[in-house]
Amino acid sequence: MKNFIYLVVLTIAFASCKKDSTVATIPVTSATVKDLMADTIIGTSLQGQPYGANKFTFYSLESNKIIASSDSASTKWDLAFKNTTILTNGGNSGPGKGGAFVLVGSYDGVTTIPADSTFKTDNAPTYAITAGSNKGWYVYDGMNNLINPIPGRVLMIRTASGNYAKVEILNYYRGGVTPPINASAAIKSSEQRYYTFRFTYQPNGTKTF
Repeated sequence: MKNFIYLVVLTIAFASCKKDSTVATIPVTSATVKDLMADTIIGTSLQGQPYGANKFTFYSLESNKIIASSDSASTKWDLAFKNTTILTNGGNSGPGKGGAFVLVGSYDGVTTIPADSTFKTDNAPTYAITAGSNKGWYVYDGMNNLINPIPGRVLMIRTASGNYAKVEILNYYRGGVTPPINASAAIKSSEQRYYTFRFTYQPNGTKTF
């Protein structure tokens, strides 16, 4: 009888230890963000150049939401958007561990960050996500005055908290639709600076998606 009781207690203790040792798996977050305003056009200069309010829109990949500009000096955000410029929360752009580089490849085909990758940090006027036509994520079609994402450009992101994500910019215009080349200058101006992008965020600190 004593041996039986001992066996039951041992079995319960083993089961309890086994249950306690189980670690919950945090799922990867994948989402598409539509019409994220990025300092939209509010007027035209005397020289005929459109301008905005010179304000960034701050975004958290971790929580998948816009962060108030009053928290711009915090680690609550991961990316900030203003016209074609994208900041990461690190370097001289923010207090986080943020960084990035642009990978040439298929978004769906990127399942891990290459081991030899180097994450850059913002050092304005130079940014981790390279600015300028055909240098980072977009190309400017000067003849038709349109901005188009370059196919096969994936933004590899180190977030403010030091986790990792991949981002693909899908469109730069309202509704995710690029105006036709014969659209008026007014339409092309008013409809731009609305980002549509998709991302995958890995919350567990690894570099796989």
